[in-house]
Amino acid sequence: MAAPRRAWLVFGFSTEEAVGEPETEPGLGPRRLESGPEGIRRLWPAWSYLVVETGAGLELRSAGLRRRLRGWAEALPSETHLVLRGPAGARAWRRAAALRGELRGEPAWSRALPPEPRRPPPLPLLPGGGFAAPRPPFFAPLPAGVRARRLALGHEHALALGDAGQVHAWGGGRHGQLGHGTLESELQPRLVEALAGVPMQAVAAGGWHSASVSEAGDLYVWGWNESGQLALPSKALAEERAQDGDVGAGDTALTPRREQLAAEGTAFISIQAFPALLDLPQDLEVTEVSCGSRHTAVVTRGGELYTWGWGKYGQLGHGDNSSSDQPRRVEYLVAEGLQAEEVVCGPWTTYVHVLEP
Repeated sequence: MAAPRRAWLVFGFSTEEAVGEPETEPGLGPRRLESGPEGIRRLWPAWSYLVVETGAGLELRSAGLRRRLRGWAEALPSETHLVLRGPAGARAWRRAAALRGELRGEPAWSRALPPEPRRPPPLPLLPGGGFAAPRPPFFAPLPAGVRARRLALGHEHALALGDAGQVHAWGGGRHGQLGHGTLESELQPRLVEALAGVPMQAVAAGGWHSASVSEAGDLYVWGWNESGQLALPSKALAEERAQDGDVGAGDTALTPRREQLAAEGTAFISIQAFPALLDLPQDLEVTEVSCGSRHTAVVTRGGELYTWGWGKYGQLGHGDNSSSDQPRRVEYLVAEGLQAEEVVCGPWTTYVHVLEP
């Protein structure tokens, strides 16, 4: 019996666009990641490049460029530095040096690690305690009372998923992304009390928003909703839709759609400072969640992909560049008979691992 066929598809901004080169596959449809005979096991996207794990090890990719990263097991990329973890230590290299394949000189940061446990925690967590970040100062310890099995990093904040499914959040909080009910920052991990008693199986951090999935498959969202990334009513998107519908009207006129919008008195949400339980269509249960800079994607138990938020580069996978403040199923996968198994968002991209028919 033949082994199931799997592939990674990507929607949205391309590495060719990032460096000003023509796209190899222009358009808003998905692009298939070249996997080779080894296949792609995991990937870690940045804005202008991508690190993938194949059967032959790690490989850096950017606009046709391929660099083998021999001897390393995991990656944590950013637009300034690339953090790599190996059996004996972790190091940070400047992005430019990594793109040139110059990883033999003095790194920007290094840290020796204790012998790896049988199953080391995934980056950003490091064996021996603490976690790495892809920007200076590159390392921070975790308080003794916080035992994390997963860690998610946003632009200004962090989320830790504990052994018992509890969630701690800290860092910048000006957009409500910590879920503590305020816009204050927190220097140390603080329990997200609104989720206490509801064990979580996954957490994700976007630019300035957050999400978590409970063991029962419920999805919680909080933080900034400027582009509809929480799938809650966004005033900016409503006004954008109204403006599109009133093309040709004067700028100062209260046009029919805007008048209707004002009359409806919709309860728009720009910041959600407490976790909100999000109802997906047909009460679908969620298994995976990932957040981009200003968009969100989930995989359901039935293998469907839903996305919402900022869509300027087609990263929502709906065949256009519209943004959405409502969860929408990616119909391309359904039409092609593809079952979503995993989703990973880059800043302006969405990568989905699919099982092919």
